[in-house]
Amino acid sequence: MSNSLVSCICLCLLLAGSALASPADAARIRSGYETAMTEWSLRLQAAATPEARNAVWQERPDAVAAADAMWRVLAPALAEEWTLEPAAWFLRMAPNLLRQNADGVMVPAYPQQIEEVRKALEKHHLSSLGLTPMCMALVANPDPRSLSLLEKIQSNHPDKEIQGVAALGAAMLLRSLGDEDDLMENRLTYLKKAIIEAVDVKVDNTTIGDLARDEVYIITHLSKGREAPDLQGVDSGGRLMKLSDHKGKVVVVLFWSAAMDDAARTLESARMMVGKHRDKPFALVGVNVDAVDQLRRLVADDTVTWPNFSDPQGKLLKEYRVGSVPVVYVLDAARKVHYVGAPGAFVDLAVEALIQAMPPTGG
Repeated sequence: MSNSLVSCICLCLLLAGSALASPADAARIRSGYETAMTEWSLRLQAAATPEARNAVWQERPDAVAAADAMWRVLAPALAEEWTLEPAAWFLRMAPNLLRQNADGVMVPAYPQQIEEVRKALEKHHLSSLGLTPMCMALVANPDPRSLSLLEKIQSNHPDKEIQGVAALGAAMLLRSLGDEDDLMENRLTYLKKAIIEAVDVKVDNTTIGDLARDEVYIITHLSKGREAPDLQGVDSGGRLMKLSDHKGKVVVVLFWSAAMDDAARTLESARMMVGKHRDKPFALVGVNVDAVDQLRRLVADDTVTWPNFSDPQGKLLKEYRVGSVPVVYVLDAARKVHYVGAPGAFVDLAVEALIQAMPPTGG
């Protein structure tokens, strides 16, 4: 962890133990962590060898320490409206963070705190005019309670624009529940409301209208059973690549970055998958958003052993409407989508099932 982040967190922990915790303290924690992450990412890109990358990786800013500091600031004040924005930041971070329990097992770090934020939101803030970041943060916590809150906001909030923002959030959460007809109908109803009520509302660097149109595109082109778009681009050497080059194979498309959470384990799992299915009708294709020089180094030292689109500008991520990495698509031999989600054991199970279902080749 960088010295600046350590100093920031120590100061905010001291302040949070007193009655002085304030919006400024929350802002200081957030900016300190985000600055430290930017500096760390630049150092990681500059690391020229596996050993150097491992050394830099060990110095990744401590997200749990930053989240702990933020929680100490927020916890006594969740009834106050100023906490909505920093609590939204906390909710976006918390689902990806793990902590070791007494048995040495890694478990979600903040289930109780996430629930406390939801309860405070329902009790104190359902009519607040500052709910836009919170609505989007609830999407990062795919849970029936988050969906319930968004549905209440989209139905009952006094401001139509915030109703529209919540409707978009509800549509995005419904995506994770499946592709049944009734769910699709509800998603499209919510998306229509989002576009009508909140089309120009800004969220980070985009608008609710753009996000809603992306969700419609996902339903049309990237849902289970749809034929996925044929990605076209170049690898780290500038050579042309197309996803359709792997026609007739089961394909895993991995959108990734060397700076993403748990990158080392994700890349090791990918290498194992490539080795396991080496002599089968299978391909792993990466879409990497790092600087092209960094991807070249990862390929040169065999950290990466599969073909990768080089996508430092995020153009291919946008084509597949990927908001953050890692994301995995599992496609069958006809390029139809069978799984979309995080890396993990289910990816390999889906691949195994699709390979086994393929007709035998040869005579």
